[in-house]
Amino acid sequence: MRDFFGALRADIAATKGDAYSDGSSVLIADIAELVTCDGPGETAESALGIIGDAALIHQHGEVVWLGPATEAPAADRAVSLRGRTMVPGFVDSHTHLIFAGDRSAEFAARMTGVPYDGGGIATTVAATRAATDEQLRDLLHARLAELRRQGTTTVEVKSGYGLDVAAESRLVGLAREVTDEVTYLGGHVVPAEYRSDRAAYVDLVTTEMLRACAPHARWVDVFCEPASAHAFDGDEARAILTAGMAAGLLPRVHGNQLAPGPGVQLAVELRAASVDHCTYLTDADVDALVGAADTTVATLLPGVEFSTRSPYPDARRLIDAGVSVAIASDCNPGTCYSNAMPFMIALAVREMRMTPAEALLAATRGAAKSLRRTTIGRLAVGGPLDAAVVDAPSYLHLAYRPGVPIVRAFGV
Repeated sequence: MRDFFGALRADIAATKGDAYSDGSSVLIADIAELVTCDGPGETAESALGIIGDAALIHQHGEVVWLGPATEAPAADRAVSLRGRTMVPGFVDSHTHLIFAGDRSAEFAARMTGVPYDGGGIATTVAATRAATDEQLRDLLHARLAELRRQGTTTVEVKSGYGLDVAAESRLVGLAREVTDEVTYLGGHVVPAEYRSDRAAYVDLVTTEMLRACAPHARWVDVFCEPASAHAFDGDEARAILTAGMAAGLLPRVHGNQLAPGPGVQLAVELRAASVDHCTYLTDADVDALVGAADTTVATLLPGVEFSTRSPYPDARRLIDAGVSVAIASDCNPGTCYSNAMPFMIALAVREMRMTPAEALLAATRGAAKSLRRTTIGRLAVGGPLDAAVVDAPSYLHLAYRPGVPIVRAFGV
């Protein structure tokens, strides 16, 4: 596998000068299975839009033709996938990639039965506040390199480990250096210095901190969990989200992770693009998500349940009801220190009873929908060549071979 990806990188490098500077076209040939995730969608399998024995032509990084290899027109250059699979690049729509410090001891404690309630975030806040910009930037870039080596091409990055004006502003600024999908998460938890005056912290999040962060962000998010003393109840979450929306940010919600609560209903009411976790849902929550399927995506984060020994979300219930579903990593130092989207796909199949087709769609097209993006998460003529290569003859190997490094972003 290493030899294949290295050879592919060399082949791509040999064509890049022409392909990206003088308009030459590049044929990607010998694709055993081209999974476009752009099919008609009556079933998950048909929505994958699979073309066997396929080829694709791109020019200036834009797909200009795709289809059966026997019908491929001529191109200026060629790169061979040598019988591998191409899929859209994974879209990781929920991450907390900017942080310092280590919480492995907390993980070890959870493995002995200590429950998670959000309190450990304070440890990361202290370490992140103490880190320099350069240290945080280096950590961020290292994590980005890891996820690209595992097939992720689009990533959302949240703040939330600063929790004061200067630190939160610094985090969204660093995130904006690497992605347009930046989320202001001043409403992550109530920091220790405001524990006796929660209202004052909510006021800070919705005024001075918001003004400092909004210019760098696209999204506003909040950890809405009344079951946790560290997170925010429904009224507090509403105040944070509506203030962010008034500042021009689009809403997202952490909801229903620890227990049933108002997160899902609030997300649907405010037409949030995504409500993430969705572990504990009432029938009314599911009905609300079904009614909002065109607007609000339920983003499931199976790495969290793996890392906390918590119950997994009932993905089968949501999909069968007609809810729009995405999968993301929730890479963070406390509850899921993994940015491996192939692993999330495998967990979704094994633990959440999703089919391999449903899981791949959720990690690509579904996650793109949760970011309100239409040109990523699929491969189509006129769209970007935003792809990953699987060193296997079928996308099924993503779930079939968990933990094996068989996929990378195209060209990485």
